[in-house]
Amino acid sequence: MAAHDTPSVMWFRRDLRLGDNPALLDAVADGPVLPLFVLDPALWGPSGPARRAYLGASLRALDGSLRQRGTALSVVRGDPVRRVVLAAHEVGASRVHVAADFGPYGHRRDRAVEEALAEHGIELVRTGSPYAVAPGRVTNGSGEPYKVYTPFSRAWAEHGWRGPVDPPSGGSWLTLTKDTTDIPDPAVPAGMTLPVAGEAAALRQWADFLERVADYDDDRDRPDRDTTSRMSPHLRWGEIHPRTMLADLARLRSGGAATYRKELAWREFFADVLFARPETAREYLRPEYARMRYDDPDERLEAWQHGHTGFPVVDAGMRQLRAQGWMHNRVRMIVASFLVKDLHLEWQHGARHFMHWLVDGDLASNQQNWQWAAGSGVDAAPYFRVFNPTTQGRKFDPDGRYVRRWVPELAGVADPHEPSAEDRDAAGYPAPIVDHAAERREALDRWEQIR
Repeated sequence: MAAHDTPSVMWFRRDLRLGDNPALLDAVADGPVLPLFVLDPALWGPSGPARRAYLGASLRALDGSLRQRGTALSVVRGDPVRRVVLAAHEVGASRVHVAADFGPYGHRRDRAVEEALAEHGIELVRTGSPYAVAPGRVTNGSGEPYKVYTPFSRAWAEHGWRGPVDPPSGGSWLTLTKDTTDIPDPAVPAGMTLPVAGEAAALRQWADFLERVADYDDDRDRPDRDTTSRMSPHLRWGEIHPRTMLADLARLRSGGAATYRKELAWREFFADVLFARPETAREYLRPEYARMRYDDPDERLEAWQHGHTGFPVVDAGMRQLRAQGWMHNRVRMIVASFLVKDLHLEWQHGARHFMHWLVDGDLASNQQNWQWAAGSGVDAAPYFRVFNPTTQGRKFDPDGRYVRRWVPELAGVADPHEPSAEDRDAAGYPAPIVDHAAERREALDRWEQIR
């Protein structure tokens, strides 16, 4: 067969879109394409309810886009090493196209799939990635990965990236004829509201944010205002590529656009760090912090998880997490500092809880941000910087609107950031589970012991 007549497989993973998808364009250039998604038990099983529900909705949106082109998304369940080989065999494919995965598990999985395919004379072709600049591409003068964000971000910008590409305008398509799985439709947890999933929703959300991005620099730390982009779930599942976003931002000259571009650079930096140090998904990047004295998890961890610590802004954030599968970034920092430095628990407990509940749960960003909050990561905030939750609440939620929304029992009190004992009793809201000033001193004493 000529190359353009050869069937191929497009194995979707974290690129659930048709637009700006170089791997898909390469597949279409080969010939007839089988659009495939594998429900991998290693990833699907441990995912929390919000992420499972969102992924199901995103797959249905992708399937809808493909049906407009006269095909459908073939979904199979099981070990990707076996299922991708079987799918390629069924359609007579000589190549399987993917966007490269640089996560610890995804990198190992793809190598195993590549070896299994090669045994059958089938090639795994990697084109593009979920990043503007693939992890490992940007290195310092010694050829080593960057360990600090600022020089990385400069080198990242200097490296640059290609512009977005259009979706395929034509192509012919294949579907599996046997042993397929219906696209899952997991129930959204009771009381939880998730964002609309899919490529079209991502583009609408992005267009809406661009109209107000000029204010992002000033308002991004205000959880009481709807000023953030809410693009993290769409980026997590590749419903939009960061190159598309960077191309739009490049046409703007506001301080807000420049700040948002830096946030995208942070995402790419954390992916680069995890690729260079995959063990930091579970272990301390700065091992000396593993020697610090930590407490064993007890009922205080459960109080934190459910938003019953008695610190209003902490509780508001933890309740927002369970209600939306998302939390404002400033509040993420506050609740993380509280867990590590007020409750003296290791960061991994918080990271696991976040990964269970977050719709946008991304291993690189989640784990490295938690390490940053714990003082053990790259560009770590000095450990002695301990957030005072009450002060933080007053500063970034000055009118108390955020707390009143997510801790409704405090909606009617005069000061929702520091309610009186009488107001707490009347509202049925708990007293603080710790004395912040005392725990701050304790945290610093423990830090001194490992210096």
